[in-house]
Amino acid sequence: MPTVLALETSCDESAAAVLRLNNGCLQVVASRIASQVEKHAQWGGVVPEVASRLHVEALPHLVEEVLQEAGQSMARFDAVAATVTPGLAGALMVGSVTGRSLAALHALPFFGIHHLEGHLASVRLAEHPPRPPYLVLLVSGGHTELIRVGAESEMVRLGRSHDDAAGEAFDKVGRLLGLAYPGGPAIQALAAAGDSGRFSLPKGRVSKPGGGFHSYDFSFSGLKTAMLRLVQALSEAGEDLPRADLAASFEQVVADVLVERSLLCANDQGLKTVVMVGGVAANRRLRELMSKRGQEQGIEVHTAPLQYCTDNAAMIGAAALQRLVSGDDGSSLELGVAARWPLDKAEDLYHSPPPF
Repeated sequence: MPTVLALETSCDESAAAVLRLNNGCLQVVASRIASQVEKHAQWGGVVPEVASRLHVEALPHLVEEVLQEAGQSMARFDAVAATVTPGLAGALMVGSVTGRSLAALHALPFFGIHHLEGHLASVRLAEHPPRPPYLVLLVSGGHTELIRVGAESEMVRLGRSHDDAAGEAFDKVGRLLGLAYPGGPAIQALAAAGDSGRFSLPKGRVSKPGGGFHSYDFSFSGLKTAMLRLVQALSEAGEDLPRADLAASFEQVVADVLVERSLLCANDQGLKTVVMVGGVAANRRLRELMSKRGQEQGIEVHTAPLQYCTDNAAMIGAAALQRLVSGDDGSSLELGVAARWPLDKAEDLYHSPPPF
C-alpha cells in the first residue's frame, strides 16, 4: 500500500499528514493542523514574517505527532511531499526544506506539490469521490478559478478572478463591517440572522477588449467598493448599520455569482459534475445554493469534506499519491519554492533541472 508523509506551509496553516492508498481508496491515517489565525487576527491579515517563524516552531512537532499516530517509521514510507508553490515564499520554504531533508535522509522520492493541485485533489478524500471529467470551482482566500479536470491529471483553467479572490473579498468586507478575521466564518455567522434581499449589490463582470464579457470570469473589486459606499451612505444618514442584512446581502450575491458562472461553464462544456474545493467552499449558503441549482439543471455537485476545504496536508498527500501511482518519479531535491506558478505548468515541478 503506497504511503506518503505530506507537509503544507503555504500560508498561515502548518500541517502534516500521513496518507495511504488501499485498494484504490485514499485513507487519511493521521492529520494535524496548527492554525495561526489567532496570531494574525490582531493585524487583520497574514504577516509573512510571523507566519514563517510560526511554521518553523510548529512543523517538527506536527511531523512527530502524525508519525506516532500512524505508528510508522520513515523507512516504511514510499515518498515525502510538500507544497512548493504558490504561496508565501518564506512559509513555503519551511515545508519544502523539511520535506526535502527528510526525503534525502531516508532515501525517499520527494514530490513538490502545486498548492492548487492539492485543493483539486481534496475531493478525492470524500467517501464517494466523483470520477473525471468534471468542473472544479476552486474558491479560497487567494484563488477563485474554474478548472476542468480530466483523465490522467489533465487540468485546464476556464475561468478566474481578475482582481480579489472571493475569500479575500470576504475578509475585506468583514473588516468593513467590524468583524473578526477571517471574514468568511464571521460573515456567515452574522448573515444567518439577516435579510439577504434587503440590499441590491452588483455582480461584477469582466469586459472583453473587443466588446462583451468573459462568461466564466469573476471580479469582486466592484462589489467590495459598492459595500464600502453603502456603509458610508448609511453612516452619513445617521442610521445604525444593519450589519446582519449587509452581511447576508453580500454573502448572497457572492454565492449567486459563483453558482451561476460555474453552472454556465459546466453546461457549455458538456460536464455533468461540478466540484467545489477551497476554504470558501465551506460556506453554508454557497453549498446549499450550488446543490439546489445543480439539481434543477441535472448537474451532480460534489464538495470536498469540510475538514479538508481549508489548507491542510491531507490534500497535498492526496495529490502526491495520485502522481506516485501514475508513475511520476518525483521532483528534484534541488527544487526550490515560488510565490507564483501557473497550474498548467505543474508538470514542470517534476522535470530536471527544476524550474526554480
